[in-house]
Amino acid sequence: MCALGGPVDDGMTQDTSSAPAPDDTLLHLLAQGHDGVLITLKKDGRPQLSNVVHAWDPERRVIRISVTDDRAKTRNLRRDPRASYHVTTADRRAYTVAEGTAELSPVAADPHDATVEELIGLYRAVLGEHPDWDDFRTAMVRERRLVLRLNVDRVYGIPQAPGEQS
Repeated sequence: MCALGGPVDDGMTQDTSSAPAPDDTLLHLLAQGHDGVLITLKKDGRPQLSNVVHAWDPERRVIRISVTDDRAKTRNLRRDPRASYHVTTADRRAYTVAEGTAELSPVAADPHDATVEELIGLYRAVLGEHPDWDDFRTAMVRERRLVLRLNVDRVYGIPQAPGEQS
């Protein structure tokens, strides 16, 4: 029984006595979708959370996210590059938190610069082909977009049970 008088849902409780899940089991959840929550640190040390979309590069262990230069998350990462990224299954029974150090690309300054090329690759990884790449390139410069690369060096969470899909 829980403190509120109802039964404890053992399926939602992590058994902390068991060995931790292998990184690849937890990291697999990053590849199953593109939605997550980026956590950065405010000046006062409190967390700042942002719903974002990502592309996961398993070979490099890097999460890539398109951000704009004027947002709180970007300012926070310039001051303190430590960040966490949270993803979960649709039923919220499994989750992964990836922690690491963020790198920020230069702000897009020209429709054909390296940042815009990386943003195109990121867009393709998440959404596929854009209907008008020239318009996309111009928008990336106008919006002062850049790429956040979160180099994952630690993960934790509750992995999906074998055979489950989110």
